[in-house]
Amino acid sequence: MGGLFEAEGFFEFLGEVELDGVTFEVFAHPGVGDFGFRGEDGTVVVGELSDIRHGTQGSIVGMRNQNFQLFGVVHLAIIAAMFLTAGLLAWWSRRVPAVATPVRVSLGLLLLSNELIYYVYKFQKGWFQFPAGLPLQLCDLILWLTVAAMLIKPQFAFEFCFFAGLAGTSMAVLTPDLWEPFPSYPTVYFFLAHCGIVACILYLWWSKAMRPLPGCVWRVMLALNAYAVSLGLFNWACKTNYMYLCRKPEGASLLDFLGPWPVYLVVGEVVAVVLFSLLALPFRRDPALSRS
Repeated sequence: MGGLFEAEGFFEFLGEVELDGVTFEVFAHPGVGDFGFRGEDGTVVVGELSDIRHGTQGSIVGMRNQNFQLFGVVHLAIIAAMFLTAGLLAWWSRRVPAVATPVRVSLGLLLLSNELIYYVYKFQKGWFQFPAGLPLQLCDLILWLTVAAMLIKPQFAFEFCFFAGLAGTSMAVLTPDLWEPFPSYPTVYFFLAHCGIVACILYLWWSKAMRPLPGCVWRVMLALNAYAVSLGLFNWACKTNYMYLCRKPEGASLLDFLGPWPVYLVVGEVVAVVLFSLLALPFRRDPALSRS
């Protein structure tokens, strides 16, 4: 048995595990890191990997991403293509100013189209579910603000995406949390969306179309924390895990280096300030920005 299976809101079939002599089928859940366990009697139960024995966790996690090697040839090629696309288009826009606006708008429309197509796909699959299947992750917010920055160039949208996107979305590209085999459509979408965000931000910067302004680091930190608090309240009320505020991803991620919950939230806050400050360094020669 394998491939996709859709029942009761669960989609990817991961395999089977045996607990206390009972065989369970394991399915990925379209929400935020949960799994579905279907017993021999057909009952489907939502749970977390932490709900089952440690010895079983590895076997379930090992069923995911088994055909995608982290920092393998394909992964490195994707990362290289992201930087090359942004760099070459930025170079072209600087050399031929007449193409700058069409290139910027085209990139924004491509990012927008990719997201809308995926929304249609999710709707057809029944993956838009309340509360866990909503587009509320930080990368969702960054994506829509990136689209806005590419199409109409609001300053705050660019600043938020510049810092949160380059510091956060780029981490998703480096340590992708894939839920289906590569290159299935959802995994292709994942890289198009996340690499697209980073490429668009780099394009705006490298083409000199936009740049951060004074006070940018603290403006973005304030907005980021306000969004995290609002999602934290939603997580608490609806038992979800948006932004991984309640627990880490089950797969390997950079959060593994930041300590257990809730320590990694505090450490992540410090890391964000440090990363944002480092990202602001190229603009410190601007006397106005150096006062921010």
